[in-house]
Amino acid sequence: MADEILKVRNLTTRFFTEEGQVNAVEGVDFDVRDGEVFGIVGESGSGKSVTALSLIDLVETPGRITEGEVWYRDAELADEHRDSHPEAVDGDYVDVRQLPETTRRWLRGPAFATIFQDPMSSLNPTIPVGEQIAEAVEVQRRARANPRRTRSRTQGYGLGRLLIDSVIPSRNYVSDESHERAVELLDRVGIPDPEQRAEEYPHEFSGGMLQRAMVAQALAGEPDVLIADEPTTALDVTIQAQILNLLTELQEEEDMSVVLITHNLGVIARMCQRVGVMYAGEVVERGSLEDVFENPVHPYTEGLLGSIPDLEDPAPRLSPIEGNVPSLLDSEMGEKCYFADRCPKAMESCLHRIDERDAPSTLDGVDHKVRCVLADREYDESEALDGATAPEVTDD
Repeated sequence: MADEILKVRNLTTRFFTEEGQVNAVEGVDFDVRDGEVFGIVGESGSGKSVTALSLIDLVETPGRITEGEVWYRDAELADEHRDSHPEAVDGDYVDVRQLPETTRRWLRGPAFATIFQDPMSSLNPTIPVGEQIAEAVEVQRRARANPRRTRSRTQGYGLGRLLIDSVIPSRNYVSDESHERAVELLDRVGIPDPEQRAEEYPHEFSGGMLQRAMVAQALAGEPDVLIADEPTTALDVTIQAQILNLLTELQEEEDMSVVLITHNLGVIARMCQRVGVMYAGEVVERGSLEDVFENPVHPYTEGLLGSIPDLEDPAPRLSPIEGNVPSLLDSEMGEKCYFADRCPKAMESCLHRIDERDAPSTLDGVDHKVRCVLADREYDESEALDGATAPEVTDD
């Protein structure tokens, strides 16, 4: 079994708003192994994107990561901080949450890279696409040319030097080599006429080409872990397939680990080896793709799977999950299973907080975890909450 490149433990993110504390991510645990695609799936508002931002420390005010550990395997980084931050080092693993902010910033690129949901808002509309990718390449080139202790400062390059380079034509931040590498990356992700396209602006790219450009920018740092946040959102089906094929090809060639975030179970089934199902900020079930899809335990997972049409037999009606995602305001969440109000199998025991536990069985021996009382017992209709009625099981 492959080793873990990333181990996330009790990751918790809050937003402190005028309406109150919003519990966006609640004690999330999962591992990402070498060279695998780990999927995170759930409805909109379940906390998937905030989890991604928390991994790379990009949560903005009024949000704040309040608890948790993100253990990243890097022997060189561990050796560097073993004496200065012994509490953050465990063998070859480093808890990046306990490292200085400058170090965490440096890790964005060579360690973690992200493909954001909306490439049009993620790229600067006033700068050619190729130049933006070249800047990402240049940052990593300068970082690698210096000792690690100076990498986070990009060789001392700050606002003052940026202003000087902007007004003196003979001085440029981005080297010719970085421009050439940017063109190579555009070609690598399948953009035709990459030299010409590198000079064009984001509004001159189609949606699919913009997404490819975002992939190219993410690859600039040759990351160990690529976080793809809804990489096929707002794309038509044909372009979605092309982007997924591209990610598969790059992941296999580069042997990257990928965290794929989506609401599309079809994408998860196509791309992932293991999956975590999120609801109301929690991972309610996680395990191998086979276990979660073929042997689900949590009623929310069953509900998601039940809402997928069967292409071989389209006659049966879909079974949508009734109700809506709950408010994540702390004052309204309560100490109970957050899915209880929508769950067809909710019982009295669901009115208490439920820890993650082993699922009753697995299909392939991989850890299968679930946050549900049904992991330990059968549904008992005599203990059903008011309004909770388990669906009838038929032989049809």
